[in-house]
Amino acid sequence: MRHSSTNVAVRHGRLRVRSARGPIVRLLSAVVAVAVVSVGAVTAYAVNDTIHSLKPSIHLVSASGTTITPPTVGAESGAVNILLAGTDTRTGQGGAFSTADELAGSSGAGNNDVTMVLHLSADHQHATVISIPRDLMAPIPSCPTPNGPSSAESSAQFNTTLSIGGLSCTVLTAEALTGLTIPYAAEISFDGVIAMSNAVGGVTVCLASAVTDPYVGLDLPAGEQTLVGAQALAFVRSRHGVGDGSDLGRISDQQLFLSALLRKATSAGVLSNPITLYGLAKAATSNIQLSDSLDSPTTLVSIALALKSVPLSDFVFLQYPSMTDPDNDNRVVPEPTGVAALQQALASDTPVQLTGTTGSATEAAPATSAASPSPTSTPAATTAPGGSTAAPTDPGTPAPTSTAVALPSNVTGQTAAEQTCTKGN
Repeated sequence: MRHSSTNVAVRHGRLRVRSARGPIVRLLSAVVAVAVVSVGAVTAYAVNDTIHSLKPSIHLVSASGTTITPPTVGAESGAVNILLAGTDTRTGQGGAFSTADELAGSSGAGNNDVTMVLHLSADHQHATVISIPRDLMAPIPSCPTPNGPSSAESSAQFNTTLSIGGLSCTVLTAEALTGLTIPYAAEISFDGVIAMSNAVGGVTVCLASAVTDPYVGLDLPAGEQTLVGAQALAFVRSRHGVGDGSDLGRISDQQLFLSALLRKATSAGVLSNPITLYGLAKAATSNIQLSDSLDSPTTLVSIALALKSVPLSDFVFLQYPSMTDPDNDNRVVPEPTGVAALQQALASDTPVQLTGTTGSATEAAPATSAASPSPTSTPAATTAPGGSTAAPTDPGTPAPTSTAVALPSNVTGQTAAEQTCTKGN
């Protein structure tokens, strides 16, 4: 069955755990075996090491308690929606923290302080990655839990969903916010960021100014910096050291880092190096818990093949449209115009066009600023949601194409191809 993410209703509920040492083991064994044949440098120990590092998968069930049969996705057709939640739990993550402030955090499931939804178009020609702010105040549906359904909330902080009802509750809430059906999900820990950056030999980022954040132990000078290990984790977690010191600024910094990581991971030097690919596989299996809808060689391979065909320039990272909460300056709420435009694009499987800035914590890198449209150019008007004519975008921003939905200029983001630099606080 081919899956269209816009017409299949899936309700995710209580989490259960089962062993992942089934079909996925055969896939990983085959991948590592290819590496052995290719370079003769990966031993049988590496095969066993990868297999034994697998974490149990997360089982998604419906609100009624029935098992969900995941759709299959072929690389040749079908849209794909995946949610990735980064938990702030300190349980089992002691190596990532050194100060009392860092150790005094969430335990158990933790909070979903980083949540991203990836939408891959049915033609596999564009991808949209939506960062949902941790401080977003939004409706939280009733979520099945081991103690029975949780109470629905008309307005609650988004990052509490993981602790309320596990990964399924985060998925349910994100589905309501985006209008998408999300059958695939994964949870990544702090240690996962460290492992991924180490696996690719570090992620090189640009700093427009020095970044200092004692809360996460970060002290970086301006210029290009290659981040590995705990330093990479501190960079993506820094809030006080970048932009305006808010979580929204941190989101733009995370988009800069992920764009750089994606460029590195898809470079010839990584894709042609079986040892590096093995390192990435080990980093993933050790630190990411997949929903069991992803626990299938067919699904994993087909999604990977589909994503591979998306040009970096059509891989768009954006912040979920939001504005300051009128009742609390430290929180944000959905911004109606931007949400309507985003949901229209997702429902129609249409590319989005960013017309705003990269975010409060980033700016265009010097090497790419010259490629920006001339400030004197006047972009053409475009059709807004509902058929009305939208005003031209701000001077100096890319003009929307005829096939893309132009997002309001208050929606920030960047493409994976864009070179951006972090602005220190």
